[in-house]
Amino acid sequence: MKPYLLSLAAGLLVGIVYSLLGVRSPAPPTIALIGLLGILLGEQIIPLAGRIIAKKDVAEFVMTECRDHVLGRLPGDDAEKRDA
Repeated sequence: MKPYLLSLAAGLLVGIVYSLLGVRSPAPPTIALIGLLGILLGEQIIPLAGRIIAKKDVAEFVMTECRDHVLGRLPGDDAEKRDA
């Protein structure tokens, strides 16, 4: 039940932001895609901050976990061979 309530709260927040920006919902494709990119990047802020605070290798995190989460598996990516 908690994920549903959090999803509803996030949706309400986005609706408020859309209203303040004067954007109709559903948003035009470009605005919606930029918003989705913001969500994907925003999800990486907490893990990135944790790495910075712990003084761990930030560049490796960005190039592996962060890249894989934000961009997904890219064509020609030999992740299976790399992980083996």
